[in-house]
Amino acid sequence: MNKSIFNITSQQTDLDSKIVIGLERISEAFRALLWDHAKAIGLSPIQIQILIFVAYHTEHLCTVSHLAQEFNVTKPTISDAVKALEKKGLIFKNKTVADSRSYYISLTQKGKKHVSETENFANPIQQQLEKFDEAQKESLFNVITLLIHKLNKSGVLSVQRTCYACKFYEKREKHDYCNLINVDLKNSDIRLDCPEFEKKL
Repeated sequence: MNKSIFNITSQQTDLDSKIVIGLERISEAFRALLWDHAKAIGLSPIQIQILIFVAYHTEHLCTVSHLAQEFNVTKPTISDAVKALEKKGLIFKNKTVADSRSYYISLTQKGKKHVSETENFANPIQQQLEKFDEAQKESLFNVITLLIHKLNKSGVLSVQRTCYACKFYEKREKHDYCNLINVDLKNSDIRLDCPEFEKKL
């Protein structure tokens, strides 16, 4: 039987377990920073995440169905958050032409103001990363992008807009290549959230 990664004794001799625990600690820091900002303006963390996502993504991604996939929560959870944001005057719903029952979400001016006040919540993490040299950051980024891709392929992450899952991506010998812009990609060129992303069939 595999021992738990949370078993402190076995964890000390297993590098994979240490990495998982390390990622958990970083996710806790992310959640704590998000909660602090949420409490300061009377919103929930998921409401802040929705506002920030809508601010920077195209309308076809700003639907209840997609947001539920994006944040790995249920549609009712997103619907409740959207209702609360609409009641606070931070978003409004735009009916789609194809189906009058469906809609995408847009920000009001008040919503945009809230985004500007909260979108820097993760800056303390970025400030620490800035202290690492470029080689360390590139190595870390390479592992993160591959891990995200593998978690998506295994079904743990439901949404991915990285190069590795895009129809324009190709592995040429030892090089990553984008057929949309026709260039070789360095590790640091790999995107985690590409606006031109099209899912590989």
